[in-house]
Amino acid sequence: MQDETLPLPLQSPLLTAYSGKNIRHGFFSRQGGVSQGIYRGLNVGLGSQDVRDAVIENRARVAAWFGLRTEKLATVHQIHSPDVVVIDESYAGDRPQADAMVTATPGIVLGVLSADCGPILFADAQAGVVGAAHAGWKGAVSGVLENTIEAMIALGAKREDIVASLGPSISREHYELGPERVESLQEMNPGHAAYFSPSPNPGHAFFDLKQLTMDRLVAAGVRADNLGLCTYPENNGFFSFRRTTHHQKPDYGRQVSAIAILEN
Repeated sequence: MQDETLPLPLQSPLLTAYSGKNIRHGFFSRQGGVSQGIYRGLNVGLGSQDVRDAVIENRARVAAWFGLRTEKLATVHQIHSPDVVVIDESYAGDRPQADAMVTATPGIVLGVLSADCGPILFADAQAGVVGAAHAGWKGAVSGVLENTIEAMIALGAKREDIVASLGPSISREHYELGPERVESLQEMNPGHAAYFSPSPNPGHAFFDLKQLTMDRLVAAGVRADNLGLCTYPENNGFFSFRRTTHHQKPDYGRQVSAIAILEN
């Protein structure tokens, strides 16, 4: 029976079908937490200005959903990079600067925070290797997804056995970029033009980060699905940096997407 104090995360049909009985994952929303005010709900962002005790309790609830203690929830200091770290039995609660994690160690939860950027969870059940990545436009185009896959392979995963899922993130119709960002993305790769659609504002364009993410996962040789959920319009469901900015709020919460290899 579900403990009523614990949040109920969303799950990927693909990860559920292929990740095996010893791997558990969840895309957590803002529901099921103790934070108040603009952080109302399950804010797990240690970098937010929320009451720290509330954030710690929220993180404890996430870990407890996996049947683990708070100190077993591993997160990183996300910097929109392509960097990946390996988490193992030596993990002591540090938060290195990186945007993805991989592990082959049971009993550790890998959690990536998001508030519009894409959270992606990975698993190779046969090898017993999992990963979690945070991919905004900068991380996606600089290779954080491909680097996560390579780091999993280094731990024994096989590319053809890896499955991945993109969780709640901002949709194209709510993700408008200014002229400088549009120009820089096109300069990086002319192919990025395929992800732009017209904006009523001169020089601006809407950008399909979700499709870019999915295309790169497939090009990297893994099976992937997309939950198809947008963070921006769902004020009661998800935190959104862009929505917060548009509403001129002083800060915002972060939801977590997490995966773990359960101990036998």
